[in-house]
Amino acid sequence: MFDPDMGRYAAFVWPAWALSAVVLAGLSARALVAARRWSAELKRLEDEPNRAQAVQSTVAPRK
Repeated sequence: MFDPDMGRYAAFVWPAWALSAVVLAGLSARALVAARRWSAELKRLEDEPNRAQAVQSTVAPRK
């Protein structure tokens, strides 16, 4: 059963739990923002016309 009373260690344990929760939430939010950014970049690149031809012509001219 859950017992939130940690005696004299509560002053150390609860802030550690809180800090861990804040860090986990921050990392999760950062991952979601990065995923959305990469998804938008992928969509932009896929919608760009003649992208493959432009890249190929900068590497080497076609014969």
